[in-house]
Amino acid sequence: MVFTPARDASRSDGFRDLLEANYNSNNLVHLSAGSSVPLLKNSVWLVVRGMVKLTAISIQGDELLLGLAGAGEPFGDPLTQVEAYAVVTMADTDLLCISCEAISREPALALGLLQAVGQRYRQSEALLALLGLRRIEERVRGFLELMATSYGQPCEQGLRLNLKLTHQDIASALSTTRVTVTRVLVALREEGWLQLDSQRRLVISFLPQRR
Repeated sequence: MVFTPARDASRSDGFRDLLEANYNSNNLVHLSAGSSVPLLKNSVWLVVRGMVKLTAISIQGDELLLGLAGAGEPFGDPLTQVEAYAVVTMADTDLLCISCEAISREPALALGLLQAVGQRYRQSEALLALLGLRRIEERVRGFLELMATSYGQPCEQGLRLNLKLTHQDIASALSTTRVTVTRVLVALREEGWLQLDSQRRLVISFLPQRR
């Protein structure tokens, strides 16, 4: 593999258990796929179910994919200094909004949030590392590995990505073009490393790379 990030599932599950123990469903905000999430100055959002896409607009007007946040992962204005920061749901999503004041009052919540922020930090480092790869094929392969190991579901062929990433999303994350990403994805499918299931979801098989 080009890159194999480590995701501590037990910590993620423990954080979700903590949230469920302290907050009831009345506190959840449900947003349908494609919705914009408002960013609040003194509050952090936590994904309970679903997935959001974190983006920004470059000086040239291009959309940049900064990362994703799935179940048990935080995002919000207090966690970024990026201008033109925006968040959009990639699926029907349940979110929990927690004020910084509430976090400071509850040590267990603060610890869980710290661990979740660490997971997001590792994802950001992984994306930066991918940009250092010279070959676009290696960047695309590494990006899909990162998404699969972070958010994929095991299946008979490998790991299935249930999130809908467009070719432009991948291009925005890897500083390349949509046309180039499309060409690489076709090559990876021909190689057998990448497949599409019956619902056209990506399946990563992790077959050995060609030399």
